[in-house]
Amino acid sequence: MPTPTEFNLHRSSRVLEISFDDGKHFTMPVEFLRVYSPSAEVQGHGPGQRVLQIGKEEVNIDRIEPVGNYAVCLFFDDEHNTGIYSWEYLYKLGENQPELWQTYLDELEKAGQKRKRPS
Repeated sequence: MPTPTEFNLHRSSRVLEISFDDGKHFTMPVEFLRVYSPSAEVQGHGPGQRVLQIGKEEVNIDRIEPVGNYAVCLFFDDEHNTGIYSWEYLYKLGENQPELWQTYLDELEKAGQKRKRPS
């Protein structure tokens, strides 16, 4: 599994850039990382229990802390900080970002919610 070589958080644009040692580079909006947090609060405790996150357009990351040599914990400014983002999970998010983002938008629509444009 590739490991990150660089993390760059762009607070003003709310984007996290991650480069991996296999040459892959992903640019992921903080909102995307928040709504796909690996925490039980978001993912639930089993298959099909994921909780739709609403109103996360303006969320940002306050800080990033390493978790051993295999992950980071992202501390979001909405006080969510229980997800441990393994290198494998971050890579999976980056590789599948277009499909996952569309799934999120479809879930919002199905729930009768509208995503607001971030300011």
